[in-house]
Amino acid sequence: MRYTKLLGFALIFLFIGGYVYTINTSGDIEPLGRLAFVKFQNPDMYPGHEHSKLLAKYAEDRESKCILVVHFGGSSNYSHYREGNVTILQLAFIDQKGPTTTIDWGEVVNSFLFGIPDDRWKFRADGIEFNTLDEALNYIYIVADKNGQDSSIPMVYHGTVRAGDPLINQGCGFPLYYYITWEKYGRIAAYYYFLQGTIFPFFNLPTWKYELKHVSELQFLYNSGKLNTND
Repeated sequence: MRYTKLLGFALIFLFIGGYVYTINTSGDIEPLGRLAFVKFQNPDMYPGHEHSKLLAKYAEDRESKCILVVHFGGSSNYSHYREGNVTILQLAFIDQKGPTTTIDWGEVVNSFLFGIPDDRWKFRADGIEFNTLDEALNYIYIVADKNGQDSSIPMVYHGTVRAGDPLINQGCGFPLYYYITWEKYGRIAAYYYFLQGTIFPFFNLPTWKYELKHVSELQFLYNSGKLNTND
């Protein structure tokens, strides 16, 4: 009985995955999932740093000239830059409540069931602020086109967590990742990409065991400024 339920769940997941793949083939964005659990360099979106090099690999594996990483907005401009032959595009959402490391579970449930209100956030890329997601993504498409992009742009959410359990907290950029998948491909696809995104690092992030084993230590080092480097 147990294995029958597991098989049924797997078949449903594969069926939905096939449906999502079909609608995604003509889309502008290819959602992949979570990039990392915690930082071990700051900034980690910086040429030559490990998570940045991994982003470039994800793009090259898909023969893409660009890749998009989404964030929870802080003080950064979220500028695009080059990692080898790949252009790393960055986009952040700016929450009027300000940054937080805690989870509002009521808000999580509401967003899961009904999506995220269109007027909830502002957005930032290359130091430019946008009032709507459409405006922000149109800008991203222009930058990608100028850098040779001729297919769907792979997208990850940053995923790093400053405090707490990164297996419970999906981390930096997840709400924007979810919002984009909902707006681009609909509710069912957003649920699918949520599930896919949470397991993505376990199959693709080479340092996932190290990051999870040393969560508390790395969070302490990051919060105390001891991971800061520009080289």
